Amino acid sequence: MKERSSHFGRETRAIEAVSGIDLSGKRAIVTGASSGIEIETARALAAAGCEVILAVRNRDAGERSAKAMMDEFGGGPPAVASLDLSDLKAIEIFARSECSKPLDILICNAAVMACPFGRTRDGFELQLGVNHVGHAILVKRLLPALRLAAAARVVMVSSSAHWWASFDFDDPNCDRKPYDKFKAYGQSKTANILYAIAFNQRFSLQGITANALMPGNIMTALGRHLSSEDYKTLGIDGKHSLFVKNVEQGAATSVWAAVAPELEARGGLYLEDCQVAPPAAPERPGVGAAPYARDPGSAEHLWEWTESLDAARRSN
Repeated sequence: MKERSSHFGRETRAIEAVSGIDLSGKRAIVTGASSGIEIETARALAAAGCEVILAVRNRDAGERSAKAMMDEFGGGPPAVASLDLSDLKAIEIFARSECSKPLDILICNAAVMACPFGRTRDGFELQLGVNHVGHAILVKRLLPALRLAAAARVVMVSSSAHWWASFDFDDPNCDRKPYDKFKAYGQSKTANILYAIAFNQRFSLQGITANALMPGNIMTALGRHLSSEDYKTLGIDGKHSLFVKNVEQGAATSVWAAVAPELEARGGLYLEDCQVAPPAAPERPGVGAAPYARDPGSAEHLWEWTESLDAARRSN
């Protein structure tokens, strides 16, 4: 029987994952932290004494969440900062404002899912542009702050939906092929896993580790674009049958990835239910990471592809 990575599991809540951990003096950024599992992640970190920055596209929603956290924990409200991951210039502005202090935890959680076809300000297919490219550029721009921390962790929130698609290096932005919103989302979540592997390979010896994770199936605003027909397409009998965790449980693996002592200096992993996920196996469909999402060659290819995008943009 495989040894468990922790004593936590599927039903663990975020606040339990940080129990006994003192994050006083630590600083964290959580992207998309205005609702859903993102705000529950931020709440748990703040409860442990962490200084949390809510990086949000909707500033008003972020301010409401910050006030609610202030009312709950006392003291001043968490900082709220504007961050639009579909706009690389906005990412640059955000990162410049956050690089002067050590950054101990960066949780890349914001996402769009199964939306109608669209493109980011910089021309990327929307799901790929926000879920992967935006976060990858954000992490790169925040490297100075991550290096200032004694040890830092980058958490890439992926999904079991990465099983819907590998990364299409020939046409990642649907320039030629027909757009499939599910495959586009799956590709972006595969990219999150591959990116964590490639990043960890490069920076773990500098004390910065990266892991990817599946938070679980939770009913949040992320599924706002899914219709009844979409659920049938996915083979799900009824909308509510998909959701097996509440938001407190859904945030737990992100919090565990950010603080767990047992993950100290460990990176390049894929996590589920506050555990290191088991290897994929035919008898466990959808559990663990798909082989193509763990391929070192693909991780390197994705890193080089992403770096080329950044280099091309900066040269213009």
